[in-house]
Amino acid sequence: MRLDTLPGRRSLALIVLGVLLALALVWLAGDPETESDTYILATATTGGTFYPVGVAIATLTKQLLEDEHGVALAAISSAGSEENLRLMRSGEARFAILQGLYGAWAWRGEGRLAGQEPFTELRSVTALWPNVEHFLVRASLVDSGTVADLDNLAGRRFSIGARFSGTEGSNRHILSALGIDPDRDFHLVYQGYGASADAFQNQLIDGMNTPAGVPVGAVTRAMAASRGDAVLLSFDESQQSAVNRDYPDLWQFFEIEGGTYPHQDGPVRTIAQANLLAVTADVPDEHVYRLLVTLYDNLGFLHAFHAATRAMQLDSALDGLPAPLHPGAVRFFREQGLDIPSHLLPAELEGAGE
Repeated sequence: MRLDTLPGRRSLALIVLGVLLALALVWLAGDPETESDTYILATATTGGTFYPVGVAIATLTKQLLEDEHGVALAAISSAGSEENLRLMRSGEARFAILQGLYGAWAWRGEGRLAGQEPFTELRSVTALWPNVEHFLVRASLVDSGTVADLDNLAGRRFSIGARFSGTEGSNRHILSALGIDPDRDFHLVYQGYGASADAFQNQLIDGMNTPAGVPVGAVTRAMAASRGDAVLLSFDESQQSAVNRDYPDLWQFFEIEGGTYPHQDGPVRTIAQANLLAVTADVPDEHVYRLLVTLYDNLGFLHAFHAATRAMQLDSALDGLPAPLHPGAVRFFREQGLDIPSHLLPAELEGAGE
């Protein structure tokens, strides 16, 4: 089933109105988990990308799946990937949007989630949009134009993200892989994206990284205000390999086209990890299958709702997934003719035929 949209501004206004009405219905209905076939979808804070995309996904399910198939999602705001995993482990949420790195940490019980048991009930549904790394530094500190120039920030102020955020966690992983101890080498500032852009503009920091879907508003602001004094750093093959050392293929190369941001004259080859839709293994196969049919039949709705989702395509749906697919997802992707790597097959389907 498809949800057709009208062209132009009227279409977007109708989408937003529909989302608001859907949210109002959820709030008035009370706890959506009182219905066994309505699932909580954990997202992130309302100022980021996870939340509005989660609301759009939930709206699709309520409009196209609930009446006919008895399946719906209800999006909630959260602190992001780390809290989403806690909600999934506790059974408070069955679905969540996650950074790929956090999915890998949860699956193995590593990284910032070390000390927890591996989350063996975690399953991937689909890759969503790439979480693109935007390392931004002062032009005066740039020699090679690659992330090797981060060494030139020694003793300087660098915004690593808000405390305990997914941004802080992934930044620490990347910097460590590049041989940088951020606590020792930088004077760390813990700020969100907007505050980081303001601090860069006001000469209060000399570097930041804001991973998100392209284009990132904070990067646009910082580069526009800096009038050429801000440079996006690239990655070479050895640097990408270092970041992927423990998690092969989690970060893929991503080219930010020239002119994407103010004063960006040429393309920048950075890296990106997948943001993914995740689910717990106990959700029925049919529900996950129907959800994917609905999502991929209505990509235009998501594309109109948020620019980051324009990168969502069927041919990249399996890229960078950190945990095995849910059996319902395996069914869907096989029907679409995708070749599913063996490491993405859940244990219950290993060795199974088409």
